[in-house]
Parts: sequence; structure tokens; C-alpha cells
Amino acid sequence: MNVKMAANDYDDEEVTLEVWDIVIIVAHFMLVLGLGIWSSFKSNRGTTSGYFLAGRDMSWWLVGMSLYVSNIGSSSFIGLSGSASSSGYAVVAYEFHGIFCLVLLGFIFVPVYFASGIYTIPEYLKKRFGGNRLRWVLAILLLFSTVIIGVSAEMYAGTIIIQQVLGWNLYLSVCLLLAMAAIYTVAGGLTAVIYTDALQTVIMLIGAFILMGIGLNEIGGMENLKLAYMTAVPNTTQLSNETVCGVPTQFDLHIFRPLDDPLPWPGVVFGIFLLSAWYFCTNQVLVQRSLAAKNVTHAKAASILAGYFKILPMFLMIYPGMISRALWPDLVACQDPEICDRVCNNPNGCSDIAYPRMVLKLMPTGLRGLMLAAMLAALMSSLTSIFNSASTIFTLDCWVKIRPTSTELELVMVGRLVTLILVVVSVLWIPFIQAYGSGELFIYIQSMTSYFSPPMFAVYVLAMFWERMNEPGAFYGMIGGFAVGTTRMLMDLFYGVPGCGDEDNRPPIVANLHYLHFACVLFGITLVLSIFVALITQPIPRRKIIRLTWWTRFSKVPREAMDEEEEQQDEKNELIKLEKEKQIAKDASGDLSFTRKLWNMLCGISSLAPPEISPEDKLRAEQKMTTIVEPRKWKIFAAANAILLCGAGVFVFAYFG
Repeated sequence: MNVKMAANDYDDEEVTLEVWDIVIIVAHFMLVLGLGIWSSFKSNRGTTSGYFLAGRDMSWWLVGMSLYVSNIGSSSFIGLSGSASSSGYAVVAYEFHGIFCLVLLGFIFVPVYFASGIYTIPEYLKKRFGGNRLRWVLAILLLFSTVIIGVSAEMYAGTIIIQQVLGWNLYLSVCLLLAMAAIYTVAGGLTAVIYTDALQTVIMLIGAFILMGIGLNEIGGMENLKLAYMTAVPNTTQLSNETVCGVPTQFDLHIFRPLDDPLPWPGVVFGIFLLSAWYFCTNQVLVQRSLAAKNVTHAKAASILAGYFKILPMFLMIYPGMISRALWPDLVACQDPEICDRVCNNPNGCSDIAYPRMVLKLMPTGLRGLMLAAMLAALMSSLTSIFNSASTIFTLDCWVKIRPTSTELELVMVGRLVTLILVVVSVLWIPFIQAYGSGELFIYIQSMTSYFSPPMFAVYVLAMFWERMNEPGAFYGMIGGFAVGTTRMLMDLFYGVPGCGDEDNRPPIVANLHYLHFACVLFGITLVLSIFVALITQPIPRRKIIRLTWWTRFSKVPREAMDEEEEQQDEKNELIKLEKEKQIAKDASGDLSFTRKLWNMLCGISSLAPPEISPEDKLRAEQKMTTIVEPRKWKIFAAANAILLCGAGVFVFAYFG
């Protein structure tokens, strides 16, 4: 039994997907689906804590694997390898900066998040500043960026895998993947996502290491790779004194490069760090995994484990991308728009096919199926993470404001419905991804991120580390920063990026300000504007920000409400919710049909009424959930490992720099 794989006019041979490849792919997805469904029954899916934060009972190794695999999706396999095939080492700086930013997440940001007792990132701003407008604005912007950037990037990468490697019907394949991912995400929430992420991590690492070994053997070792890459010039390249389009340079084997390089060293040092810090420390997808940890110590250990994993992309994605260019320069590094269009249906360039082509041409039967399963696993894992996090933001930051008396069951059901809507949006977005896909996916993702993330990160930094920061400063700083970022994005989209060798007619503010440098400028603008507005407006009394800043995170003093009337209304809403939940439990305990019982089981509807909780018990439960006190032995052990991890980060930067 053979299934023909996609080919183009430049392939030297037709490759087929053998029966064992298909068996491995099918077995993998059945295993993932089964694990997801099993873990969904393991979790307490009928509560918001159980569904959205896995009951805050996840071990460090599960959270660490989920942190890593949620960050390394199919867009990373496609994007990192594609950029490496085009310009060498420099793009790995995004991964190496993640080492330090994961330490920031575990040791600086997570203790404050835990102490504040939040479920979502926008909820932190609500507690820190009061009011609702800032929380609404951030929630809407996060949902927008999640769908437009996160989902679109993963779906674009998925279309490349399917078109270049599988040759299956695009929409049928994507719908099947989304449906499988949605089943266990909807059923089990974050618990199912984290358990399946752990499995995906193992599969991806095994498959990627095997492919790297086969690739290095094919090219003749590491030294031969460097020589082959530096001489991998496509036949269509026009060489002259004015342009060297498609020709590797001496800087391609270094991370730090001159100011006129597409990735200049100031942007690599400061700009990438800024984008990475936002992504790891204030992005719902990553923070939500840390909040699912048993305690702060487990969250720190998870960040350290994920940090060590961030060294691997150099070997699993950067080197394979360079090998692919060295083996097929006329295809992967094509410069002629007509040829590129025939090779990969993208006249801007075909660097993003570097990794799928390695799988297609080099992997033997069986192992090819394993690697395809790993790449598709990365796609599913990232999508499930995005779905779960986006549904959490909408449910807990938007829906509870629309219906403040929503029961736990209603919130969970709304979260599931939002996940299904996101699946539909993802499918509908495919034509837009195909129409606007760039030559280098990873660079596109980072440039888009630079327009929106600096204002958010600036506000969170001020909220945590400057007690004088208030709501007007945060709101107007964020709005002003987004206005500047949106203006730059529209200018970039309007003027476009000139091709290699073409005259650059863009305004100087666009042509001479790299997007990584712009991210630093935008961060500074937001800081200055926020500080200025905060200083000319009323400060928040310190008694109202207890355990909401770095300096007050250990305080045992009761925190005063930002708004007494709002808190009283919230208490009334809680009583109404409790009565509703009692009625739901009563209805579920009656004589029900088999279909209704099955529905209740799938949705986590219990026939047991919620227990009456005294104010004293409620206070003790809240104190337990928000404690950040650690055993001295494990605190020192975690700190020592964080120092070792940072040392490893400095070493890899120096070695490859």
C-alpha cells in the first residue's frame, strides 16, 4: 500500500508514504486521543480551577514539558529551520533568550501571580488597579493577537507540512487535526492538554534527534556542513558588486552581526530579549501552565526544565535547516519569484520548506512516519494550548462581566464553546494565511509581535515593581503604546519590504528603524507615558495592593478591596451562583435517561451539591492557594539550578556568538 506524496517540477524522485509510515502516524494519534480523553476524566472538569488550571495540582516535570512543547510548535519547526536555511545561526537567539526569560518567569513573575491568586493575565491587572476597562482592553487585544498571530502561524506551518510532505487534501487534513485537538481540549481542559503535551515532547525530541543525525551523516559531519552551507548558492542568483542575494556571508555562522544586517546585534541583544520576556512572563499560553503547578517550587523547577530544553533547537531545527539548504540550494534558497512560486507556491521565497523536505527525502520508512507524527504533534500541541488559553481569557475576563452570576458549570461550558468557535475560525483563516504567507514565517511572527507586545510588558513591569503605578497610568500608557505600534504595523504593511537588490523607497522611520529596535523604542515610550500619567494622578493606597507587587508578595496583612461596592456585589453574586449550583446538582441526582447521564459525565456535572463553606474555611483555602512560602532546602536547590541554567545560557551565546 503506497500513498503518493506531494512533488514539484524540481524533485529528482517521487517519494511515497509506505504502509508502516501510515501505521505509525495513525497509532500516534490514537494514543494521543486516548491519553487526552483518559486525562479528561482524571481532572475535576466541573470547576474553573479544574478545567482551566488543572486543579493547580501538576508536577514540575509535566508543567516543564508543557511549557516547552507549547512554545515549540510546528511554526518553530518550519519557521526556525526556514530562517536558519536563509541566514544561518542568528535566529537561534530567540531560543537562547528563552533560557533567561524562563528563569524570570519562575523566579520573579510566578511568585507574584501565585500570591495574587489569579487565573488569567488580565485578571492580574484587574486586581492590581481596579476597574474593568484595562482588563477588557487587554483581554480583547490578547484574543485578537492569539487568533491572528498564534493560530495563523500554526495553521500556516501546518499547511506547509501537509502540502509539501503529505500531499493530502488540505482542508480535510486540517479539519481532522483540529477536530482531534478540540476533542480532548474541550473535554478535559488544561489537564488533558498538559498530559498530551508531555507525550508530544518525547515524540518530538526522539524524531528530531534522529533526523538531525541522518542529516549530518548525509552532509558529512559538522565541518562539512559549514563548508557546504557557505557554498550553497542557487543557480538563479545574480552576482554583482551591488548585491549578493541568496549568497551566504561570513556572518551567517554567528549570532551577533553588524548594524546593517537583517538581524543587527543591538536588536538581538535587547529587542529579542524584550519580546521573549513578554512571551514567557506575561503571555497567557505560557503563564497558565505555570499557574497549574502544585506550588511555587514546582513552577520554578518546571521553568528550569523548560529552560534546558531551549538549548535543543540549535541542534533540532537550526542545523537541519542549514543542511536542507546545503543539499537543495536551488529549491530551499530559490531567488527567482517564478521558480519559487512553482516550488512552494510562494514567490517571496521557499525557505520554509527546508524542514519538511528533510523529512521527505532523508527519513527511511517508519522513521519518516515517526517524524511526521512529531511535526503534526507539535501542531496539535500548540493549537490545544492556544485554544485552552484563549477560552480561559474570554470566559474569566469577558463572560463573567457579561453574566456575573454564572455558575462554575456555565463558565466551563462557555470555555468549551469558545474552543469550538476558535476551531471554526482557524479553518476559515486558512485562505488568508495562504494569501499573505511571507517568505520567512518566523521573522513574520516576531515582527508582528514587536508591534503589540512591548506596551503590555511595560505595564506589567511597572505594575509589579513600582507601587506608585495606578490605573490611569497603566490604561493610557497601554493605549498610547498600542496606537504607536499599530501605526508602525500599518506603515510596514502599506509600504511592504523591498526585495534583495530593489531600491528602498520607504520613509526613513520605517526603512532605518529595524522592528527589533522599534520594539525597544515602543517599550520606552510606554514606560515614559505610563509614569508621567501616574505621577499627575492619584496613587493607590498601599493597603490595596498587598500581595500584588514584588515588594508585598509575602505580606500577611489582609488586602483592602479596590472598590467596596463592587466587592459587596461580587459576594451577592457568589450566593446566587451557589444556589444555582445546588439546583443543578439536585436536577442531576434525579431519574435521568442514559443520554442525559452520559452528557453529565462528559461535562463533569456532579449530582453532589456543592458543600457549604464557612468564611473561615474559605479564607484558609484562599491562603493555601496563594501561599508562596517554600521549604528552605528546595528553595536553595532551585536557585542553584537557576544559576547553572543561566550559566549554560551565557555559554551557548558566547560559543555561537
